[in-house]
Amino acid sequence: MGGGQKEGSMDGSHSVKAQRKDDNGSTAVSGVSFLESLPENIFYEILIKSFKEEGEAETMLQTLCSAFSLDSKTFVRLAKRLGKMKKITLNCLRLNNVPSIKSLLGPDLEELVLVLTLEISGFIDTFADFDAYISILVERCRCLEALHIKAVGGKFYKYGLSMTDIFKEIPKRIFGALPKSIKVLKIEPVAVLDNFDLGGKFVYINSACPTYNQTLTNLSLVLNHITNPFLHSIANCLPLLVELDLEDNPAFKLDDDMSDEGVQSLIRCRKLTSLSLKRLAHEVNQMTDVGILLLSEGCKGLISVRLGGFSRVSDVGFTSILNSCSNLKKFEIQRAPLLTDLTFQDVSNVCNSLVEVKLEACNSVTSKAVRKLTTCSSLEVVDLIRCESVGDTCLDRILWLTLLTSLNLEEIDVTDSCIVYLGKGNAPISRLSLRGCKRVTDKGITLMLGCEGKISKFLSFLDLGEMPGITDNTITTVAEVCMGLTELCIRKCFHVTNASVKALATKGRTKHGSKLLRKLDLYQCTALSAECFEYMKKPLFCGLQWFGIGKTQLIGVGDHGFNKVYKERPWFTICTSGCEVGCHDRWEYHKCHKASSSYV
Repeated sequence: MGGGQKEGSMDGSHSVKAQRKDDNGSTAVSGVSFLESLPENIFYEILIKSFKEEGEAETMLQTLCSAFSLDSKTFVRLAKRLGKMKKITLNCLRLNNVPSIKSLLGPDLEELVLVLTLEISGFIDTFADFDAYISILVERCRCLEALHIKAVGGKFYKYGLSMTDIFKEIPKRIFGALPKSIKVLKIEPVAVLDNFDLGGKFVYINSACPTYNQTLTNLSLVLNHITNPFLHSIANCLPLLVELDLEDNPAFKLDDDMSDEGVQSLIRCRKLTSLSLKRLAHEVNQMTDVGILLLSEGCKGLISVRLGGFSRVSDVGFTSILNSCSNLKKFEIQRAPLLTDLTFQDVSNVCNSLVEVKLEACNSVTSKAVRKLTTCSSLEVVDLIRCESVGDTCLDRILWLTLLTSLNLEEIDVTDSCIVYLGKGNAPISRLSLRGCKRVTDKGITLMLGCEGKISKFLSFLDLGEMPGITDNTITTVAEVCMGLTELCIRKCFHVTNASVKALATKGRTKHGSKLLRKLDLYQCTALSAECFEYMKKPLFCGLQWFGIGKTQLIGVGDHGFNKVYKERPWFTICTSGCEVGCHDRWEYHKCHKASSSYV
């Protein structure tokens, strides 16, 4: 690592002794090295990446800081020790001062990313305070290129305003003050916003303040209702749009609901390459094959398409996307009952560029369609979430996909006898989800991981949640065999006991090259007792960064027990709210115990 010698164990003993230079440039040797003063998770990240194959180490620092969002002081210390970097990502909330940024700049630096996250919980005394925060953020950042605002429900105490009321005002204040440099805009109110239609305000604001119309390339909004006027305003006012991501959850029907006419207007966005139109829980009743046919003919440059809730679109519409968009790489369809195997009949002939295919709750799709998909040799990601008609008969063909890195079989009807096929293949699968596969047991997982294929060597993320047939036997096997595993979900596995936690706590301590577990989800594993929280003490779980223990007896240790862990493990997070691994599935306002006692 850098110019010093590296030696030491992976068991948390911090036995590294390294050469270092003082402020005058002279070399000094100390029993306590520079690296030992770093936060523990960063220290082990460096060790883990150092064991990669030759050639990969050169790119280590290009990604290291993105993973940790380092403060500038820690980053400078790392940079001096470990050499040149091409890309640096810093959390602006942790920056010490401007000179600390200057110290990072050098002739080899190609990209500097400064990240500022504004979290609005809704618990603000007055609307004036909220208005002031938004105004300062937008008006003082005159070179702002990307703005992402998330907010959740809550009350503004003095005026009784809810976040719904506030988000009715956000468009007027945000759009009217956006700097000319803005390129990416994302507003995501997670709470359901009743009687809120951004469409009308967007039309008004674009006509009143067109300053950013010639710069905005990425637009992502979570709305109450996507309407035709809203789609028309986007098509008319944002000619340079490259990526459009819209999601809604309407509480009632509107006459001007998204339809063929509105979607067809997006053809005017000539540069559009990524389109996502998703409706949660409900259906888009006024969209038909006609709208999709016209869209695919007018937007042949689409690389990514994501459609959710289009219940009246059939194989005719979906096939037109595959036929017309010759450079299509990502194809994701959710809750489309009229999507059948016919869509994929000639998929390998009409679309050679496909990298990702994600199907969710498309119950008319069967194993026959999956077998057709496996003829697309370029596929790297396949999701078949809750596709009830897909079963065992297609798993043997998964072996054909030699580039496959991610496979999601959540809640499909597979069994032990066929899950073993995944273990025989040469596909470098690093992410595998079997959540809710109720007919898969210890036997199937053990056989899969015991085969001579690549899966046990490449697997880094594994989801075995909601599987009643999983016991300590499976988890012990996973801990012993999956040397590259860094994230594990076993939520709602009611037969998993303290023995599994013990096996995972010692994972990687005795095997050279084995990675350390970083994130572990034990949500609602009711057979666990509070005693297994003792495994959180050093030197066990030495690489862990995130720990999900919602609805388990581990919560019983309370803040006193959590604080003991934090003293040994800075930057550690304990989630008691049932979030998905890493709390990244949605931004939710909940108490997530951290070393800084902050909120996520």
